[in-house]
Amino acid sequence: MKILIVSQYFWPENFRINDLATELVGRGHEITVLTGWPNYPEGKIYEDFDKNPQKYANFNGVNIVRVPLAPRGQSALRLMINYFSFIFSASLLGSLKLIGKRYDLIFVCGLSPITVAIPAIFLKFIKKTPIVLWVLDLWPESLSAVGVVKSKKILDAVGVLVRFIYKNCDLILGQSKSFIHSIGKYCNESEKIKYFPSWSEDLFNNESVVIAPEVETKKDIFNILFSGNIGDAQDFPTILNAAEYLRERSDIRWIIVGDGRMAGWVREQIVKRSLQNNVVMTGRFPLERMPSFFAHADALLVSLKANEIFAMTIPGKVQTYLSSGLPIVGAIDGEGAEVIREAGAGYACKASDAEGLAAAVAKMAALNAEKRDAMGKAGNAYYVAQFEKKLLIDKLESYFRSMSLNKNNI
Repeated sequence: MKILIVSQYFWPENFRINDLATELVGRGHEITVLTGWPNYPEGKIYEDFDKNPQKYANFNGVNIVRVPLAPRGQSALRLMINYFSFIFSASLLGSLKLIGKRYDLIFVCGLSPITVAIPAIFLKFIKKTPIVLWVLDLWPESLSAVGVVKSKKILDAVGVLVRFIYKNCDLILGQSKSFIHSIGKYCNESEKIKYFPSWSEDLFNNESVVIAPEVETKKDIFNILFSGNIGDAQDFPTILNAAEYLRERSDIRWIIVGDGRMAGWVREQIVKRSLQNNVVMTGRFPLERMPSFFAHADALLVSLKANEIFAMTIPGKVQTYLSSGLPIVGAIDGEGAEVIREAGAGYACKASDAEGLAAAVAKMAALNAEKRDAMGKAGNAYYVAQFEKKLLIDKLESYFRSMSLNKNNI
């Protein structure tokens, strides 16, 4: 099949859509990705891309069509400009760059913002091609949850836009079971809404991983590691408060691997709270380096702010953590916490509960290596049964074939 993927984010930015595109190429599909200039998470265009954009025109056999956009920056206003710039650039310049190209379907990676679907809808009517939308972030609810938009009138207007987007998509996939009901509030055609979760990249099959030299190796230390985006939703105030509760535990060390809009604030707080001996920040590294950092970890940390919308989400890192074979500590509500508990993969406390998180980390640290290993193995077994990549992409291919057969109805 010839598939056009529309995603505001793509390689060299680290998102699961990179893995999906590569897997589809490996299965014999012809994949083109329409995306923007890479600028996530730092908020500025990658320096190497700026110097040599042609270097980033192909990724593992995936043809990449890039359009300019305003970088995210570090403010809410810049972020909004970034969103709108991609809408116009991908719709207008993107359609020009794709003139004469035909596709069997368009797949939209619905990370925030949901407006990424607008260029896809524009292309749908030009190319008479069905759209599959994978919803990974609920709008307009997420805008309110992170405090980006507080005006009810604006949120209602975004809700109207979301209805338009869902109406013009032929299949809508929700990343968690809880998403299905929320999507249904803005889509009257319940039959076109399906559950489709994330998976983990094939990162942990190599047993000869060299431990990351960027983190000092210490004996008799319990390491709890967080990896990924350092943003508002990840609730770093709670993480740092928990680290403060355990300040006197010299045998517990928090390792933070990643970057994002709140990284500067976290660094400042570590110094302000005198947590330099308790918390280590490494910065951002390529996805393929993660196993070398996980090799330091005795357990992995996932957190989200206490919010009804976030409780519906299974953060993508949960699947990665489960597949790693390491136990998990979660400060998280809802479906994400249920997965950790149901898998027997670790401990989960309520979101935004610093005391509860500190207690869960201390409890995990008190276990012997055999018990933690058993939790990690249970998590991996659950991953294989529920989220294994081949299983899920087989299902996705079946959806694609069904959409392609219905193409003549567009």
